[in-house]
Amino acid sequence: MKLLVRNLARSTTEEDVKALFEQFGAVQSCDLVADKVTGGSKGFAFVEMPKTGEAKAAMQNLNNRTIDANKIRVKKAEKKPE
Repeated sequence: MKLLVRNLARSTTEEDVKALFEQFGAVQSCDLVADKVTGGSKGFAFVEMPKTGEAKAAMQNLNNRTIDANKIRVKKAEKKPE
């Protein structure tokens, strides 16, 4: 299951996000979206977890949690329209 994590602090790293989600299970991939010009975080990431139950647990426990002084939002990522 692919999750969208929004409202991340600009100082939060990809490793931080991955570690946060690994508390709930295996993380297949973690992609912190970076600005092409500055290379800095755009404040959101995609996390893919192979087991749906673990992904749902992570979503329920991490949504609206304060991380690095920001209240993050976690939801299921929508599929891109073709």
